[in-house]
Amino acid sequence: MTTARHLATIDLLRSRPFPGERGRSDVGDSGPGYHIAELSTSEDFWDDDGTRHHIMEDQYEAERDALATLLSARWGEPQVFSLWSVFDRGMAGEEIPAPWGALSQSVPDVHLWRVDGHWIALGVSQWDKELPFQLVAAVTEIDPP
Repeated sequence: MTTARHLATIDLLRSRPFPGERGRSDVGDSGPGYHIAELSTSEDFWDDDGTRHHIMEDQYEAERDALATLLSARWGEPQVFSLWSVFDRGMAGEEIPAPWGALSQSVPDVHLWRVDGHWIALGVSQWDKELPFQLVAAVTEIDPP
């Protein structure tokens, strides 16, 4: 997927109403007050020495940073928001609101903008070292915890 397509997807999510119930959408997950888009996904892979893992991680972080540069031209510099404490609080039993709970399980930090009453988050997800990387975006009216 191209950067122009990523921008179009984010714009679509900003204009799309939030559904009343959680479910899959054409680009990811949506629920009351949020949309999460899977902008791009790497191949499944496994390597014993971690070389390919680091190359893919670098590639997806570079893709995130390039998209963040374009979004910053629109909305100003983002806040880089760590989701580590959100994940830790969720693991300790605290109820973390969607989409933040789901994002914190696989995204270490997000670039975050506040635009027209919504939060736009951009991050790199990886559920486990054997699983693919994803460039994800979230649009939500729910404040970060």
